[in-house]
Amino acid sequence: MDEQTVIARLGFRKWYERELLFSHVQLVLLVLSLVGLLGALELAGDRHGMARLTPLVCALASGAVGLWALRRYLWRLAHAQQVAAQAVCTACQAWARWDVERESVPAADEAPRMRVRCRGCANVWDIAL
Repeated sequence: MDEQTVIARLGFRKWYERELLFSHVQLVLLVLSLVGLLGALELAGDRHGMARLTPLVCALASGAVGLWALRRYLWRLAHAQQVAAQAVCTACQAWARWDVERESVPAADEAPRMRVRCRGCANVWDIAL
């Protein structure tokens, strides 16, 4: 399900809250992968020869998961903040008090946009997702 449909169904505030929660789940995964990385490196230091290979592979896997989680955390957080910055009505300065008027189908080279209408003053503007 795309973001436009989710925002239209749940509302912007719930979508924003979910994005922040999901991004912080990625942060928790990052912390857990760092614990796994440090534990595997400590275990590898106590072993010699081929016995050192298994903890090093685990350390490599933990590092890869940690980098992926960091990238996802930063992307989701930045994306949610970028959309939230556009959620302010330019006429009455109300934040996230709007309804989706129309979902647009973007061209291949442009970002999806949503036309929204303020509940307070009926101002209409586009939000890029």
